Amino acid sequence: MAIDPGTNIGPYKVLNSLGAGGMGEVYLARDTRLGRKIALKFLSAAFTRDEQRVRRFQQEARAASALNHPNLITIFEIGEVESIHFISTEFIEGETLRQRILSHRMSITDICDIAIQIGSALSAAHSAGITHRDIKPENIMVRPDGVIKVLDFGLAKLAEKPESPEASAFDPTGLTKKVVETDPGVVMGTVSYMSPEQARGTPVDARTDIFSFGVVMYEMIAGRVPFDGASFGDVISSILGKRPMPLARFAPDVPAELERIVSKALAKNRDERYQSTKDMLIDLKRLKHRLDVEDEIKDSSPHEGARDAIGTRLRSNDSAPVIGDTIEISSEPRVRTTSSAEYLVSEIKRHKKATFFVLSAAVIAVVATTLFSGRHRIDSVAILPFVNQTGDPKMEPVTEEMTEGIIDHLYQLPGLRVISYGSVIGFKDRQLDAGAIGRELGVSAVMIGRISRRDEVITVNAELIDARDRTRIWGDQETLKFSDLMMAHHRIARGVSDKLGLKLSDEERKHLDAEELYETGRNFWNQRTTEGLTKGIENFEKAVALRPDYALAHAGLADCYNMLGTYGAKSPTEAFPKAKSEARRALEINDSLAEAHVSLAYALFRNDWDWGESEREFRRALQLNSKSAQAHQWYANLLVALGRNDEAVAQTKLAAELDSTSLIIRSHFGFVYFFTHQYDESIAACQKALELDPGFFAARRYLGQAFGQTGKYDQSLSEFQKAVAASGGSPLMRAEMANTLALAGKKDEAEKVLADLKNLSSGRYFSAYHIALIYAGLGDKGEALNWLEKAFEQRGDYLVFLKVDPRFDALHSDARFASLLSRIGL
Repeated sequence: MAIDPGTNIGPYKVLNSLGAGGMGEVYLARDTRLGRKIALKFLSAAFTRDEQRVRRFQQEARAASALNHPNLITIFEIGEVESIHFISTEFIEGETLRQRILSHRMSITDICDIAIQIGSALSAAHSAGITHRDIKPENIMVRPDGVIKVLDFGLAKLAEKPESPEASAFDPTGLTKKVVETDPGVVMGTVSYMSPEQARGTPVDARTDIFSFGVVMYEMIAGRVPFDGASFGDVISSILGKRPMPLARFAPDVPAELERIVSKALAKNRDERYQSTKDMLIDLKRLKHRLDVEDEIKDSSPHEGARDAIGTRLRSNDSAPVIGDTIEISSEPRVRTTSSAEYLVSEIKRHKKATFFVLSAAVIAVVATTLFSGRHRIDSVAILPFVNQTGDPKMEPVTEEMTEGIIDHLYQLPGLRVISYGSVIGFKDRQLDAGAIGRELGVSAVMIGRISRRDEVITVNAELIDARDRTRIWGDQETLKFSDLMMAHHRIARGVSDKLGLKLSDEERKHLDAEELYETGRNFWNQRTTEGLTKGIENFEKAVALRPDYALAHAGLADCYNMLGTYGAKSPTEAFPKAKSEARRALEINDSLAEAHVSLAYALFRNDWDWGESEREFRRALQLNSKSAQAHQWYANLLVALGRNDEAVAQTKLAAELDSTSLIIRSHFGFVYFFTHQYDESIAACQKALELDPGFFAARRYLGQAFGQTGKYDQSLSEFQKAVAASGGSPLMRAEMANTLALAGKKDEAEKVLADLKNLSSGRYFSAYHIALIYAGLGDKGEALNWLEKAFEQRGDYLVFLKVDPRFDALHSDARFASLLSRIGL
């Protein structure tokens, strides 16, 4: 709706257009009654057709207009003329924060000043019970005198669609889908500032504004948003599961305290964010005061050394736990007394990148022994960024996780001051002099590490250097395969307690032993081989024998039985009931354990064919732990079986972002893309996984499948041969290879494998589904359907994918096939 200059809208005379946005058009106008310039916003008809929504908007906008705060735009009137809804507000000369960010790099002092004003505005609104819901740079004005004005309170309420009772808690388009369709260009910017709860379409509160405020602060500092992507789905996926890059990577001078404030505001779980803008504002003002004082000292102090010393003292007087660019761990006793060994092990377990437990814990175990004894008594340390000597840029995340993991774990040692990751990232790719770095950071020891690789073997070297005299205190080297990075974690955890000389009670020792057995069991489970799964069960059973109420170990048993059923080592009618039994036992002990809900959901999907209940269990798991990579991965299995391909890919991406080092999750892209007929993408994903570990049979398997469907039979057979060898001669792998042999015209070889497998199935369980697969490759539709019927009688695991398995495409027109799909529930 264009309005010509000179048009009168009630008492307002339109002067000229100021622009348009997703909610409507804005004009500069004059209030003819008071002779002042005002901004006149006309709301798009798309947002004003629903009277109930308009009333909700008007109520909120009127509430906002009642606020009297210097950083909130003043609303003069909310009106309607000839069914055209408008808002008149004060006219603010200046630029949007977006223009300010794009025009030049702001100083830390300016950023803090702007943030404090935004925080003051939000605090005032939140105190009045008003949530903005759309905080972004476009809705923040910067006047020439530096005063900040927050705009458009109430408009996001108008854009919000009422949530249906059936809305999924994990529908990433829940809140914004309709708006995206209306104006993708505008909303794409808004999407980047959404909170996880907005992205999921769940109810929001003031903490949503705090998250969006954190995004704005991140962008002011880094010059880019923390969550981005090439598409709407990619951005949502990033918001829900991706950790932002450290701010220090883009702004080396960012104070660690500012990085902490932003990180806390961006916590994906809103219970872990600031619970009020007022609390966040207190931290921002304290930081601003400290920076102002330090600037005064720099201006007045004639000696560089004296200035550094005074600055250090000022930082050390800040509120705990922040001390300048370091974090000091208090040695005060905790309310709940726990042995140091138990505490360390539990903290190591909770770290989101479990793959790095071994390496970071190895460093901690030895460092803990040397830090507090002998002539090298150490009270402060800096862990410098590990150097990637592999020549492979894909290993950069490994070096980053290594560095951060060690820093996170060393924080747990009482009495040790550890320099934050944000403060050491600036030393990446620099020539390292331990003495100079020690003086610069004010620490007594510096750790330098390197990661190299030769074929499948990764070597990690680390050494601890006394910064005072440059002597080597300690050094260690770990050599292992990528897929075995988690191996020996239990030995390292035991090493922590033993080297620290801790005296453990019998109960503490039993607890620690059970933890060790659990981690060992998970490592074997991850291998997915029959031998590995059997050893996993042995370790989980030992853990349960030590601690019958150990819910995680029961969930581990459930997952091993799930995989034995999936990979054909046991009959589905034997394996999956055991999986459900163990999962339900875990839930009896702890019904809030996400791992147990995932285990149960998987069994309900693969064996019971109960799609609805399985999905409810997956969603319950994700509600309890949205960072569970396994939950996202296995939920993707269900989604791809049901033909919900885009959702399946999105869930797999989330899983990979949450655990970027998991080989089975990396390979899972190959699995999902195969069943969605995206063979090139499947091939590329598997090849990337194999770059990390060429011996990982699951990736070879999915690669063989994809090559087979594209007619690259020689390459397919080569991959299957490697998968058979790596899996210990798995009959399942042989059957899938026989499908390719048949397609390649090597029918004699295919029939020989078929005869072997049919003979095998007469004495033990073997999946009739995979016998049918060979017949499908041979072009014998009748026998393929006969064996699929037998698979139905067996409750064959892979029947859940029958509708989407491209190897059975030729059977889709057969009435028997349609009947089978109907009986399965597909």
